[in-house]
Amino acid sequence: MKRFLVCALEPSANLHLKEVLKAYKDEYKEFDLVGIYDESLCEEFSLNSKPLYSSHEFSAMGFIEILPLIFKAKKAIKELVNLSFEKNVNAILCIDSPAFNIPFAKALKKANSKIKRIYYILPQVWAWKKGRIPIIESHFDVLASILPFDDKFFGKSTYVGHPLLDEIKEFKNEDDIKDTLSKKDNEKIIAFLPGSRKSEIKRLMPIFKDLSAKFSGKKILCVPEFNLKRLEIYGDINGFEIQSNTPKVLKNSDFAFICSGTATLEAALVGTPFVLAYKAKAIDIFIAKIFVKLKHIGLANIFLDFAGKDELNPEFLQDEVNVKNLYDAYLDYDYQGFFDKISFLKSYLKFASAKNLAKILYEI
Repeated sequence: MKRFLVCALEPSANLHLKEVLKAYKDEYKEFDLVGIYDESLCEEFSLNSKPLYSSHEFSAMGFIEILPLIFKAKKAIKELVNLSFEKNVNAILCIDSPAFNIPFAKALKKANSKIKRIYYILPQVWAWKKGRIPIIESHFDVLASILPFDDKFFGKSTYVGHPLLDEIKEFKNEDDIKDTLSKKDNEKIIAFLPGSRKSEIKRLMPIFKDLSAKFSGKKILCVPEFNLKRLEIYGDINGFEIQSNTPKVLKNSDFAFICSGTATLEAALVGTPFVLAYKAKAIDIFIAKIFVKLKHIGLANIFLDFAGKDELNPEFLQDEVNVKNLYDAYLDYDYQGFFDKISFLKSYLKFASAKNLAKILYEI
């Protein structure tokens, strides 16, 4: 039985990891994990070990909120390096989170570790910090990319597919689209996705709550499963139906208001028209504007930018995120333009990634 050391610090990383583990179990049977990941995986996959740290202990948003975790991260990296030797792991799988995973890879190399290292979901060097490229390529053995354009920046990356094509089980068909286009406003189901972190939820929910009053039909508040036991962070949720299965919520909704993140790409792939709304601390936005030179912040729009296409959906940032702007964007929405572009996105991403990454883990 193979044992893998995993670093999955983000909620999205754990969702992607879950699909990889399913694919590995289906194809290659037994395995064990050590490292940092969601403890719910222990029961689901009958793991022998509990995580060294739960991924929830490292959840943060923005430059300022990350600062208190720096000392904890340094301690965790030392412990993980020791664990990699003590547990005789077969491979190390790092998922996203470059602020943690790059220093971890450096520490492994300094400790003269010969264990093969895989980086899954590569850092967004196309947005900023291109200087990371040679560091990443020299400290990881396999660069498993989920973006078709990563190979323009990383010389040795391998496109394994996109994880959302594993996680999304249903997509809107032509009948669903016709149904959405034919509905009156008071018949439409509107979804609100204010993000997964407490900080982003607190910034968006008051606006989403006021915005929801504009709609007389069914209103769904999509809450990540790990937040279902702490709904108090959402404030006043009267008038919302609470659901947690994001792809299902999007499939059953006619329109969505979404915090920037993976959910925006999910909406695009499922086929649900949406508006992106993002609010962060002013200092975080100030720093980001200095370093990040992109036309858009939503993943679907970024993909279309690289492909030379027009934007898919409107984006509102900071003070632009208000009830009037969001409601006007809904009223003026170009539904046909949205539906015309989503088929391109699916063909652009080509295939799902879980089976391909599971094979890499098995063969390494």
